[in-house]
Amino acid sequence: MNATRLSVSLLAVSLLLPACRKPAIESYRVPKEAAAAPSGAAPAGAGVAQAAAPAGAPDGNAMASTAVATASGPGLTWTAPAHWTAKPGSAMRKGSYAVKAEGMAGEADLSITAFPGDVGGDLANLNRWRGQIQLPPVAQGELEASTQHVDHEGLHMTVVDLAGTGASAQRILGAMVPHNGSTWFFKLMGPDALVAKEKAAFTAFLNTIKPAAAK
Repeated sequence: MNATRLSVSLLAVSLLLPACRKPAIESYRVPKEAAAAPSGAAPAGAGVAQAAAPAGAPDGNAMASTAVATASGPGLTWTAPAHWTAKPGSAMRKGSYAVKAEGMAGEADLSITAFPGDVGGDLANLNRWRGQIQLPPVAQGELEASTQHVDHEGLHMTVVDLAGTGASAQRILGAMVPHNGSTWFFKLMGPDALVAKEKAAFTAFLNTIKPAAAK
């Protein structure tokens, strides 16, 4: 083989060799797409509100004590059942609770108010509550049959149980308690069946009411 042919052969081999090589495989990372939040999910960092257990309630089984005072001096204290949820107070209320019963729909409201004097007397106050659940007023001669009287811790309580009528009937369990020149009102109002189920708890609640110690 002469020199010219050898040169041509070597050139052909050098041109063919790169074509026989496999191309290099390059790899790179694709940034992972952030997972979309499910529809209706709370935004990141959003907290879930939880009802605080009553003060001093281990495992939610104890009862919370609350003390308030009237303008004229010491008021009354009470202990609410653990399953009643305290609500923020207001200018009109000394105490306020949301009341629910297991397995029952709806919610009842427990309000505690106190006003100077007798606020018109037991009959006027009874008829005011009757009107709130669409019951007609009663006359003075019917007052005793419509109320019960409980003496406890030096307090005289006039207690009522008023049931409305109809498909959406409401019920009121209430107590009027004169004390220290004012009249205190403890009223549980809500759906008839729910309030009826809470009657034992309401009665136990009334038995915790007592005068606050003078400071």
